[in-house]
Amino acid sequence: MNIRFDGKTVAVTGAGHGFGRAIAQSFAHLGARVFATDLSAEALAETAAPGGIMVKVVDLRDRAAGAAWIRQIEQQTGGAIDVLVNNAGGVAGQGPVPLEDVSDADWNVIFDINVNAAFTLCRAAAPAMKQAGSGRIVNISSGAGLQSSLTGIQAYCSAKHAVVGLTRQLAHELGAFGITVNSVAPGFIRTNAATEAQWASYGPDGQKALVERIALKHLGSAQDIANAVIFFASDLAGFVNGQILQVDGGR
Repeated sequence: MNIRFDGKTVAVTGAGHGFGRAIAQSFAHLGARVFATDLSAEALAETAAPGGIMVKVVDLRDRAAGAAWIRQIEQQTGGAIDVLVNNAGGVAGQGPVPLEDVSDADWNVIFDINVNAAFTLCRAAAPAMKQAGSGRIVNISSGAGLQSSLTGIQAYCSAKHAVVGLTRQLAHELGAFGITVNSVAPGFIRTNAATEAQWASYGPDGQKALVERIALKHLGSAQDIANAVIFFASDLAGFVNGQILQVDGGR
């Protein structure tokens, strides 16, 4: 099957680098009208450089701003978003600290960017998708959403578990309207400053041990994650709903 998304509207968050950039560019290459957002205008410009991607800086911690971005896309295209990819997330520059030293602010910001943003955009996009009788939502969770996290960050692990729960619940709620909701759960992949710092913290021995725990014996790439998202959004996954696809090389 020749997978194409000509005439389809795709919205991707966290598209300034890493997974989000690979996802946005992959959809654009396959013919979609792609709308991408991130906090960095400079990073978004790099994402949009190959063409076919319309970018906007949006702070998704602001729920009203996130919902307004969805409405703007619907107004510009004259219809529902066909594919919503909730990729924005991360550790917000944090590292592991003892539980008793975790501040409310540090806990909240990780939930805001990983869970609350996804909830807000799903809520905003759902009415038009329901009216259209179709739609694909793909949430980027993590292996940390299925077990403890290599980051050691309590809020990150908890937030990614919440993304998995949101995915499964919305799959049941929205399935009756022809909308599928699935999640890609990446393993450890070096894509940005945070993952580079995490990788460096392991040292040569720890890095070797991490790779040895992977069945394929090498780290994956951002494109591996984009490929899984493309699958969920394609006709090949028309009867796939509420699933969490681990893309980790076989841990």
